[in-house]
Amino acid sequence: MALGLGWKLHGDGKTMGPDDVVAPDERLSWGKTIGLGAQHVVAMFGATFVFPLIMGLNAQLAIMMSGIATICFLLIVNGKVPSYLGTSASFVGAVAAIRAQGGTSQQVTGAILVAGVVLALVGVAIHFLGSSVLHKVLPPVVTGAVVMLIGFNLAPVVASIYWPQDQWVALLVMTFTIICAVAFKGFVSRIAVFLALVFGYIISWLFDKMFGQITSFDAGAGKITTHFRTNFDNLAAQPWFGLPPSTGTPGPDGKAMVGIHAPSFSIAAILLVLPAVIALIAENTGHVKAVAEMTKTNLDPYMGRAIAADGIGTVIASSVGGSPTTTYAENIGVMAATRVYSTAAYYVAAVVAIIFGLSPKFGALVASVPGGVLGGITVVLYGMIGLLGAKIWKENGVDFGNPINLVPVAAGIVIGIGNVSLVFSSDFSLGGIALGTIVAVVAFHVARALAPADLRERADAARGTMISLGEREGDYGDADGIDDLYQDQPGGPDLRRR
Repeated sequence: MALGLGWKLHGDGKTMGPDDVVAPDERLSWGKTIGLGAQHVVAMFGATFVFPLIMGLNAQLAIMMSGIATICFLLIVNGKVPSYLGTSASFVGAVAAIRAQGGTSQQVTGAILVAGVVLALVGVAIHFLGSSVLHKVLPPVVTGAVVMLIGFNLAPVVASIYWPQDQWVALLVMTFTIICAVAFKGFVSRIAVFLALVFGYIISWLFDKMFGQITSFDAGAGKITTHFRTNFDNLAAQPWFGLPPSTGTPGPDGKAMVGIHAPSFSIAAILLVLPAVIALIAENTGHVKAVAEMTKTNLDPYMGRAIAADGIGTVIASSVGGSPTTTYAENIGVMAATRVYSTAAYYVAAVVAIIFGLSPKFGALVASVPGGVLGGITVVLYGMIGLLGAKIWKENGVDFGNPINLVPVAAGIVIGIGNVSLVFSSDFSLGGIALGTIVAVVAFHVARALAPADLRERADAARGTMISLGEREGDYGDADGIDDLYQDQPGGPDLRRR
């Protein structure tokens, strides 16, 4: 199985015993494999096209490129790490900052492409040097801080763009998302975003029929107007099959979502996006550890490959104007629930995603998601991203009684969340996520170098414990809340990825 292809049939391919596990290099019958592939599509579906929408990128193109990136990922890791590459949420805050400064979609995808190259190079370094270098440069206290400021920096996006478009629909969708995530176990909880999108669409359509038009901010018009919540005018005009468009169509925030395009490069945009690489490193590390635990396989030799493969997937997707990628906890959750780790199911999911991406009618349907629906979903997702930073601290036992951990990280978080800026000239400034990340990383290492010996010894002793915890439990740097995947009955609210 040189490239991870050529799967062995597990048993008779039709039945599984209560303790059976289907390994990555095995498969069930093709009928059952296709069914499992469909489950993986549903699991990744909601978040994979929600995040392109709120980044102002084309969701149809993002779905198609997620399938292509997943196939590349599986080939690079030789089929040893079953994972799906969906759209990453870690870039949303930086993209919002780029657009706030007048940046174009071309500059957004150019910056994402550079971040993908950096992530790929980090993966290569980890492959040859080992993960110990990663732990030294980015200990959990720093990783958690970066994930936290990325999530909470997005709060104004919800408050100023999506929620005001229809506050009552947003409130209902938020409530529905929370209920789905916590009241149900297994697969239903893991597709809470997808179910919330369907629910939001239905509620918006019913409200149009029951109450008529609403007077609120209209993203398409860019001002307050009286309009219906749902608009399917563009849907009927689109063909069933075809490539994603190269011209812009209005998105839920009123900005044009450009389809296939060549990226361009801006230093300012690149600096805003690079902190997301830290979150992606943490995310991929946690996911590989989780898969290793579930499959009872040592995947450390493939850790660097997996991180590099995610970077390459991001480069491939953004090179044509697509969205950044990351491994998805939702799909890892499907594997945990079914005990089927066959990469064949992931290839099926990738092919289905590519087929969806070749339907302009599907793209028009996605683009017509009402802003109020996104308001209800993003208020949950953005908060979860931030709190997952705190989860990294908690599960790695970060000692905030030690000023080495407390002081520099506190400064970085406030800078990131408050969008504090450092202006160098009229043409260049650093602020928000980029500046907050730099302060958190650099100030931590400076503080450690300047601190008295007893504080350094406390920090080093704690870090040794953190690393051993991460290696044993597979939780180091996990940005997706995947600890519940080790349970017999998984069902935690793994809504993103990101």
